[in-house]
Amino acid sequence: MKKKYSVLFVCTGNICRSPTAEALFRHAVTTQGLSHLHHDSAAIDSHHIGQAPDPRSQAVLRAAGIEMNDLRARNVTPEDFYRFDLILAMDASHLRALRSMAPPDATAQLALHLPYANGTRDADVPDPYYGGDEEFLGVLDMLRLANERLVEKLNS
Repeated sequence: MKKKYSVLFVCTGNICRSPTAEALFRHAVTTQGLSHLHHDSAAIDSHHIGQAPDPRSQAVLRAAGIEMNDLRARNVTPEDFYRFDLILAMDASHLRALRSMAPPDATAQLALHLPYANGTRDADVPDPYYGGDEEFLGVLDMLRLANERLVEKLNS
C-alpha cells in the first residue's frame, strides 16, 4: 500500500480555479482507485467563504462529466501547512501570500501548480472570474492536463 499523500489547491476566492483543480484531481483519484491521494482546496481571501463554486466553473466541469457542486469555499488555515504535504498555488500572488502565511516550522511544500505538475513555462493559471465561457474552458483544459501529470507524478 502506498503512503498517504495530501494536496491542497489554492486560489483567491476558492470558487473558480482551486475547486476546479480539486474536482479534476478528485475525479482522477477516484477513477484510478488512488485512495492514498487526498485533496482539498482553499482561498487566500474570505469574500466567498461557504459558497459553492462559480456556476460557470460548475457548468464546464459538468459538461466534462465531473460534478463539483458539493465543494464549498474556505480559507487557508495555519493547520493546512501541517496537514497537507503539498500546497499548490494557482498563481504567483497566491504563492507569495502562502509563503507569508506559513508558520516557520510548516511541513507542507509550497509550489505553483502548473510548473510543479508539468514543467510548463506558463507559471500562472489565469483567473477566469471576470471573463466568459472561453476563459473557463481554457482554465479547465489547462488544469486537466496539469492534474493528469500531477497524478502520474504522485503515483509513481
